[in-house]
Amino acid sequence: MKLFRIFFFVLFTISVYGQKIPSKKVLKIHELSSYLNVDVKNQLLEKGDISAENLASYFREKFSERYFYNYKTVDTRIGAYSKLYPKAAENHAVKGLDHLNKFSSNPKWKLPFNYKNGDPVNAYALRHLARQHKMVDIAFYYFNEGRNPKYIDYFTRQMESLNTALHQNKFEIIEDGNGVYEAFRSGYRVLNWLQIHNLFLGEKAYSNEDQLKTIATLLQHASYLYERNKEFKPGNHQTRGLSALAMVSILLRDFVGADVWYKHSMKLLAEHLRKEINEDGFQFERTVHYHLSDIGNYFFVYQLAKNSNLKVNEYWENKLESLFTTLTQISFPDKSAPVFSDDTDTPWAEKNDISDALTLGYLLFENPTFGYFANKKLSGKMYWYASGKQLASLKNIKEIKPNFKSHSFPETGYYFMREGWNKKDKMLVVSAGLDDKKPDHQHGDILGIQAFANENVILPNYQVRYSLKDLELFKNSMTKNVAFVDNELLGKKYTSNKGGSGFGKFMQLPNPTVIGVQENNDLEVFIGSHDGFENVGVKYYRQVFNVENDFWIVKDNFSSKDKHTYKQVWQGHYSVENAPNLLRSSFSNGSGLDIYQLEKIDKVITDGARGKQWSVTSKQGNTDFNFITVLFPFSKYSDRINEEKENPKLKNWALNSNSIKSDAKQSLTKGSKHLLFGVSEVFVNKRKLQFSEEVDVILNITTKDVSIQSLFYKTFTVKENNVSKALKPLGFY
Repeated sequence: MKLFRIFFFVLFTISVYGQKIPSKKVLKIHELSSYLNVDVKNQLLEKGDISAENLASYFREKFSERYFYNYKTVDTRIGAYSKLYPKAAENHAVKGLDHLNKFSSNPKWKLPFNYKNGDPVNAYALRHLARQHKMVDIAFYYFNEGRNPKYIDYFTRQMESLNTALHQNKFEIIEDGNGVYEAFRSGYRVLNWLQIHNLFLGEKAYSNEDQLKTIATLLQHASYLYERNKEFKPGNHQTRGLSALAMVSILLRDFVGADVWYKHSMKLLAEHLRKEINEDGFQFERTVHYHLSDIGNYFFVYQLAKNSNLKVNEYWENKLESLFTTLTQISFPDKSAPVFSDDTDTPWAEKNDISDALTLGYLLFENPTFGYFANKKLSGKMYWYASGKQLASLKNIKEIKPNFKSHSFPETGYYFMREGWNKKDKMLVVSAGLDDKKPDHQHGDILGIQAFANENVILPNYQVRYSLKDLELFKNSMTKNVAFVDNELLGKKYTSNKGGSGFGKFMQLPNPTVIGVQENNDLEVFIGSHDGFENVGVKYYRQVFNVENDFWIVKDNFSSKDKHTYKQVWQGHYSVENAPNLLRSSFSNGSGLDIYQLEKIDKVITDGARGKQWSVTSKQGNTDFNFITVLFPFSKYSDRINEEKENPKLKNWALNSNSIKSDAKQSLTKGSKHLLFGVSEVFVNKRKLQFSEEVDVILNITTKDVSIQSLFYKTFTVKENNVSKALKPLGFY
């Protein structure tokens, strides 16, 4: 009889081998064995017929070996989880009940349809239903509410309802913008369903048949992802889908074709790493949110591959590590990160928490610099993706404080001026990039800045949320620290996506040009321009100076044949009793920021939304104008700019002291150093130096010599004794 079964199996295998797991049909339980690899079939046949019970038992064992942790330890893990995250149960209950109250176990998967209360479901809600992330909350609610089997039943029925919609072709398609099987949503769903599946594996209410239906559904999803993602498509949506495809191919590698899925997903993920992680280490969409999202996508795959001793390409591994290194390089001194473009985790927040991501980085690579930023525990979400050994290692984290200061990301276009890593140290960052392939998540912040000092974000940017009606406001220039002309904001031709979820993008943004960067000197410099105002005939350049880590100077240069109103916008809550030339903000620890205009301006207008405020400074009716703005952080009241003096001292720098003879419009002097703005000639040490136009320079004067460095945004000539020399930006004479 045994020989007959083997003979029959060989004949059957010849007929079915090479079949592909269908992408638009979920296999029935009795069909699963037909798609097993030959060696797995042989192994199961050795024990008798491949029954549902035997097959489910086999995969339970494989999941215990291959998943992030062993499902047999779920009870122990949940106990530890409850102690580590005491508010988790409440949070899961709120989110889980929200999902249960809104959707039946048999919802529709194509708009229009209604919630259980009769209200219409919008596109944004459908997308979140498709992700199934609140189904994870329901799974935890099951454990926290006495293991009522109706919650497992709710999960299996809702999954089955999607399978039915697939078979009946009654689901939202990708082309409509809300595709239920679109790579990002499908991939997110796979990640969540895998977590739920592993949580439930030891539960009697999660029957053998339920388990195999879930496996069959995951196989269909993987087949669909493979079929629809044969070629590289830029963006995090495909990356999420490929990550899910790789995970299924690792966990269910017992099936025919899973090895093809694995090779394909790892190859395409490597292409994403190559094309979408810039050479400087930043994710190409230029946001912390999507940078962290990519870390997750690659982390899940890398972790599972390592669990199963599968080979991971060295390039793939190194690129993954570089994503964590980048987070350390962008950090504020308090170990948080600035907000860049479409950061969406915490709407209106002015910082990003990167500690959990760097905790993951420490678990993978044991880099003590990552350890400096790491937590003693993972976030509640990522706790379920680490092994017991990894969790235990967090009790003794090795830490080394970073030794780098200022840092540039030339491909991505971020430039950091950092004093150091003490908690009160200062940092300023300039945003001067625009991705040419997918600028969808870019905000109107070209040449915008953010700043941190004395434990506060003193010049903030704000996180956003796609579903909020004022998303366009918070994506554009009025909520950035930028300059603009008249009412010409930098983001133009805003359009929402066709799916109607709230996400929107600018069809037109300025092209930035970085002219010069000088790092890690007493005077750090950024010089750049963009073409955002050329449509109204205005040329624009921005210079940013970090003056010995004491304060910053921002110089905004406008020139036109016609008269315009030139503006700067500064984020924060400012008092205006000394306006328009001095604005002051103060913080709860007594520190503050003075924004001091060296050139006279006309007025300041304050506005705000969502509890945030900003001040717009302006100069009206000029063809050419240069703002010369001192950004002066102070740690306590007595260190502020003295508003009662006409030419107050700025730390140890004297303002317009006339210590040397020149025609500079504004000057700052400290010892032998002289910062001159708008100067065309200078007399020093019996020498007359003439410049071809009004320029910005720094002079260092000694008894023996004079050195000049150009701080100007274009090349000019220096003339002395009828001999002329061209001086490029940041060049020396």
